[in-house]
Amino acid sequence: MAEPGDPPRKDWLARWAAANMPTRAQMAESRWIKPFGTRFLASEFWRFTRRSVPRGVAMGLFVGVFFLIPGVQIIGATLFCLPVRGNVPIAAGMTFLTNPLTTPFLILASIPVGNLFGFHADASSIMAMYERQAPLRDWFAWLASDAAPALVIGLFIIALASAVIGYFIAMVAWRWWIARKWRRRSVRAEAAA
Repeated sequence: MAEPGDPPRKDWLARWAAANMPTRAQMAESRWIKPFGTRFLASEFWRFTRRSVPRGVAMGLFVGVFFLIPGVQIIGATLFCLPVRGNVPIAAGMTFLTNPLTTPFLILASIPVGNLFGFHADASSIMAMYERQAPLRDWFAWLASDAAPALVIGLFIIALASAVIGYFIAMVAWRWWIARKWRRRSVRAEAAA
């Protein structure tokens, strides 16, 4: 527990983000983002506001789930934030929720969702190919079947649902955090008076 004279401690998530998230200048130097440089460097994409944070969460979750390619996710989330004026660092951070540990679960969950639209992809064939370490040509043959549309549609629906849910959770969390901040301020003001 912090003593009255101690400096305020930083949250572990803030420390992690400061150490691992690319800076505004680093992202502006990316060859993919450079064409959008002047627009991208606008401060509205880097401020933490009640509107930009939920938008950043939604864009990060959507891109992170739908585009499962690691290099594409952060750049895609950044570019998706431009038209909706979402928070770029939050969007980039949210893409890390999809990682090598969560990706197989997303793929296995997306196939039954895609099959609801009349496709006949089989999730057990993925597991069988994975277990026998199938060559790349077998994976491409699997994708050329009904699996590709089922996978894409399933990923799109899961990504859209994640974005909507994440947006509302971020709105509620933002309001809770601000209310808590105001309560602390009023308690400090009362104590000082």
